[in-house]
Amino acid sequence: MSNADGIPARFSLNGRTVLVIDDNDAVRTAFDVLLSLHSATVVGAGSPSEGLSALKAHSIDLVIQDMNFRREATSGEEGIALFHEIRRRHPDMPIILLTAWTHLETAVDLVKAGAADYIAKPWDDNRLLTTVRNLLDLRAARSEASEIRAERREARDALAERFDLCSIVYESQAMHTLVAMATQVAHADVPVLITGPNGAGKEGLADIVQANSTVHDKPYLKVNLGALPNDLIEAELFGTESGAFTGAKARIGRFEAADGGTLFLDELGNLSGSGQAKLLRVLQTGEFERLGSNTTRRTRVRVIAATNANLREAIRAGRFREDLLYRLNVIELEIPALSQRRDDIPVLARHFLQPGFALTADAERALMQYPWPGNVRELQNVMRRACLLAREPKIGVADLNLPAVTQPVTEDPAHDRATIEQALTRAAGVVAQAARELGLSRQALYRRMEKLGLKT
Repeated sequence: MSNADGIPARFSLNGRTVLVIDDNDAVRTAFDVLLSLHSATVVGAGSPSEGLSALKAHSIDLVIQDMNFRREATSGEEGIALFHEIRRRHPDMPIILLTAWTHLETAVDLVKAGAADYIAKPWDDNRLLTTVRNLLDLRAARSEASEIRAERREARDALAERFDLCSIVYESQAMHTLVAMATQVAHADVPVLITGPNGAGKEGLADIVQANSTVHDKPYLKVNLGALPNDLIEAELFGTESGAFTGAKARIGRFEAADGGTLFLDELGNLSGSGQAKLLRVLQTGEFERLGSNTTRRTRVRVIAATNANLREAIRAGRFREDLLYRLNVIELEIPALSQRRDDIPVLARHFLQPGFALTADAERALMQYPWPGNVRELQNVMRRACLLAREPKIGVADLNLPAVTQPVTEDPAHDRATIEQALTRAAGVVAQAARELGLSRQALYRRMEKLGLKT
């Protein structure tokens, strides 16, 4: 949908209010005419004090400010002070700096300090409009994302009031949906199969199922089948009689010990063929025998199993029983890899920090860019190591000591003309959005576009 000028409605300045702070009446008038032609409301201020008063009196979406406000002033000190005061009062306000060539270095420093962009006098109207639209759209997107996060927090808090979430930490919608499903099926007396990669948090999800089950106050035992030799797994699960094998003593297995409660079987894919047959039988009938015994025993246990293996592929390869899979996956909870729920990375990282430590903005960006092949467990180890080795309570990128991600040595094929054009098309011309997709800063993408002769 477009407006009368053919501009997509999403990028229209209609309903947006821009504050222009400049002591030159002609400059304020020029901005008023230019932005009003594109349906924006312009509020003008001739001094820093007037500008700060206008921010109080009006709902401002973006500020364009000069660096000097007296004819004899050339240092830019007034502009620097104004910028920092606006940032203090309105941390999320996008600010565009108007600079003369003598102030360019100062403007660059302020961009590093949080200014949205700078434009040199005299400015190019098209570039100015593009910058204003991009920044306003980016602010709207951030505001929308903030609202979504707030809604998720409310939903998570509401869920936590009704159920025991076992102190699980997450932010993503994918995890919220999964946790809500775990609480929903917890009361049902059926087996649960939790799938997902190593280190993604399968055991934590199992804890939530057990904590909200009808047997939450009964025994809850865990067996990591991947940590046991194959010839001892069945003995661990079903127990042994004295003399069942060399050195064997009479002892009960986990199924007997967990009678009336819950048994969590991790790394299920490691279970042998005979172990799978016995597990299927105990799930169907509740009956089993200890190793070396002919006495049939009975138990009633709720089984939660977890695996990182593709069990359907294992069935095709003859390594896993199809009937056992169907018996176990009455309810299947598939937990995604950490790389597929990146909203969880910063909240988990802060959760794993020791008291008194904090992450720098650069460190958070590095965490978000890393692929996390080891998932949540790897993230936890990285944060623990950083807290132990960091010399300051502020943890930077170097303290994280993340493994280098191998990049192909090429002439930057990811940023050729066709790729940039496609990214801009997907972003509907929003440079900031296209830059994020390409892994570039907005300024770097502008430079690349200028070199290739591209326009939004």
